[in-house]
Amino acid sequence: MEIHQVHGKQGLQWILSGFYLFRKAPLAWVFVCFTLMLIAMAMSFIPLLGKFVFTLISPAFLAGIMLGCKDMEQGKPIELKHLFIAFKTNPAPLITIGGIYLIGQILIIGLVMLIGGSQMTDMLLYEKRVDESELMGVMSSMLTSSLIALTLSIPLMMASWFSPLLVIFHNVPPVAAMQRSFFACLKNFIPFQLYGVTLIVLTVLSLIPYGLGLVILIPTIFTSIYVSYKDIFLAEPLRFNNGLSESDNQKTSWADADESSTKENETKAESNNTENKTLKLSETVPCAQCNLSVPRNEAIEDQEKFFCSEEHRQQYQATNKPGK
Repeated sequence: MEIHQVHGKQGLQWILSGFYLFRKAPLAWVFVCFTLMLIAMAMSFIPLLGKFVFTLISPAFLAGIMLGCKDMEQGKPIELKHLFIAFKTNPAPLITIGGIYLIGQILIIGLVMLIGGSQMTDMLLYEKRVDESELMGVMSSMLTSSLIALTLSIPLMMASWFSPLLVIFHNVPPVAAMQRSFFACLKNFIPFQLYGVTLIVLTVLSLIPYGLGLVILIPTIFTSIYVSYKDIFLAEPLRFNNGLSESDNQKTSWADADESSTKENETKAESNNTENKTLKLSETVPCAQCNLSVPRNEAIEDQEKFFCSEEHRQQYQATNKPGK
């Protein structure tokens, strides 16, 4: 499976295409994401263990949502069952990815506490007050620890970004999936920079109106992950209705409309010609000799005049010869 390098502007296109996918079924997306948030909040009430368990199974939730995105491309609706469908197909590799991510987080937190020292740990965990003389040292250690945590968390996130999708769509083993995900993000570092900066700005804007913007932003983030996967690993945009992209569908519908319009015009023209012929055949004309009305298709035409019989035509020519 080839990892494609895309243009930097694609980082913004992933968000736009993700929003388009969300807009196709906004209520269903809000319901699915709201249910996922309720599960996360419910598990957070379990001290320490709940957060660990949710981190462990979160790749399975993500994989199920990605299956929902794929079904939407095929014209099927996204439903709540998509949130749990990956637990029935191949949960073990997905939970393995969650386990690796969880171990990585624990190691990073342990390293941060080791560098920050016991004073920073006591201040953060137990809210212990620090003397003013020690405050500058604690703040310096906290800043250093934060930078180290961020530096180590980014590669861990890169390794986990596409790995659930590679497992659920391509049956790639967990460790290999995380390796490919890391190199895919590294190879497309510039698009991901634009993608990340844009999401930060949108998050700030979403929080302004009492956080209501998150109702749209959270589903859009999920759908943008699916769009970025298709762009990098499959080198294709979103496709709807039997493998046609949105623009292709629009062109096809225009072409079908033009074709049907042409056929309709041809049918109308044929109908009008037939009607005209019928009218001409059923039309009556007067005989130039005796003024008797006869059907046009039965009349004898001579020099734009009509006659009811050959005899009257000859009589009319004999009577109206030049010079008489």
